[in-house]
Amino acid sequence: MLACRAADLDAVKSEPDLEKRSDRALDLADKSLSASRDLYSAGDYKKALAGLEDMRQSVDLARDSLVESHKSPSKSKYFKRAELRLRGLARRLEEFARDCALDDRPAVEALVAHVNQVHDDLLSGILEKKK
Repeated sequence: MLACRAADLDAVKSEPDLEKRSDRALDLADKSLSASRDLYSAGDYKKALAGLEDMRQSVDLARDSLVESHKSPSKSKYFKRAELRLRGLARRLEEFARDCALDDRPAVEALVAHVNQVHDDLLSGILEKKK
């Protein structure tokens, strides 16, 4: 399953359109979170936490792709889409953290903080006024 996710991430990285790459990376992050929750519910804790690392890579790829596009965040619909989707992912991650055992929460909470930071960075770019 982890090899499949790595192949999916490579497929997303091969997308030539940076804005669409961002969308696809967030799709992959969403799928990784769902798979991690399912694995955790099934009792496969190590694979579930490894899936969260895949999600972190997907979120980073989405952010990096948008930054590399050199488009104005306040004028690009892809920045706003990414901001909305990251907010939703952060909420789902927070729910997942509440469902996790106390020993597993720090890894999930660290990812929540990372996703929130990426979200805040995108949001500040969208709301920033041009000088």
